[in-house]
Amino acid sequence: MLSAIAQRDAMVPQVRLRLLPSARCLFDEPVQVMVDSLRPRQVVTMRAKATDERGVIFRSSAIYRANGSGHIDLKRDPALSGSYVGVEPMGLLWSMKADMPHKYFHWNLALNPHVVKFSVHDGVPEEDEEGGALAEATNERCLIADGVSRVVIREETFSGVLFTPAGQGPFPGVLDLSTFMCEKRASLLANKGFMVLTISVFNDKPASIKHLNLDYFEEAVRFLQQQPKAGGQGIGVLSRSKAGDIGLSLASFTSCVKAVVWINGCSANIAYPLHYKNRQVLSVLGHNLSKVMPTPSGASIVKFGVDDPETEENKGSVVPVEKANAHFLLVASEDDLNWDSKAFMEGIERRLKREGKNNFECVCYPRAGHMLEPPYSPYCHSGLHGILRSPVLWGGEPKAHVDAEVHLWKKVEDFFRTRLTSKL
Repeated sequence: MLSAIAQRDAMVPQVRLRLLPSARCLFDEPVQVMVDSLRPRQVVTMRAKATDERGVIFRSSAIYRANGSGHIDLKRDPALSGSYVGVEPMGLLWSMKADMPHKYFHWNLALNPHVVKFSVHDGVPEEDEEGGALAEATNERCLIADGVSRVVIREETFSGVLFTPAGQGPFPGVLDLSTFMCEKRASLLANKGFMVLTISVFNDKPASIKHLNLDYFEEAVRFLQQQPKAGGQGIGVLSRSKAGDIGLSLASFTSCVKAVVWINGCSANIAYPLHYKNRQVLSVLGHNLSKVMPTPSGASIVKFGVDDPETEENKGSVVPVEKANAHFLLVASEDDLNWDSKAFMEGIERRLKREGKNNFECVCYPRAGHMLEPPYSPYCHSGLHGILRSPVLWGGEPKAHVDAEVHLWKKVEDFFRTRLTSKL
């Protein structure tokens, strides 16, 4: 015969942590996090935990209070304190941080789902207290949708990864330029019906590079054009940071690009001379490392170390965008601490306007930082600079930054769909 305590416990509903509409979704899709069967007004701690491809653990937590019916819905209920406050349906995801400073969440290979463990705990346990969860749920966030193919490309002139949607096509083609190799954006864009080839700007250690060849990137565009399922009215280029000036150069020196998304890039050629057809076409924008500002966190602000491209001595580094017939979506974050992307965007705008061109749209995000990613990635405020090889501040306020990512990702999709399927 059951004891009175055992009978009481048997009558208490089991706490449930639910992920809707499904515990498995695409990386850039929101998930609704709900908790049922808590005590009325019970205070609990919600946690999220994930490990990136390099084995670094990222965590977040927030304190919530259940309603009178013992329910919590992150779409409705505010976090009282923790990694974030207020109503943030995806806050547990984007607020995850590593235990060590200056860590970026590396999740680059499209075939591996990003796995996040959610848990709910009674009261406010210590941060390092493991176990004791009232309920748990695991969210698998996939970078590649069912039916999308992934093929590694190794040509004589370039290498990359090609993503092709399911079906016969034709599909509008996009070249995704990453400063260093990453499949995340390319696979997510392919899920939306684009054929996407991703290649990196740097295929060697930056210290060993003498110059970059625009021919390399042009060959990748030509390869994409020749794919049997490629269609649309031309090829688009998606670029961010150093890749931004490569995207502008492809549109300015070649005729193979119809649409360019430039995100927090530079209006001039950065880091290495740019060659095309066996001659130098752009010199390097100057820099002054004495203007780099150290901070107490150990990460530096490098924004002021880049010279002004508008000066006479730097004019040979400026990309002649006025020669381009492509359409541009120019995106700048006002709190970019890598460099002054807003000033660079305004410089591009002035050059185009002087030639009477209106083939561009400018988007500026206040309080967003340099590292604009597909939505729901852990927000990265500082990390290792790929060229300088030291920690830098990327900038941005978390809430404003992640809101910008959600808005921009849809903007990118709409821009390419319009410009690559229209005959205008």
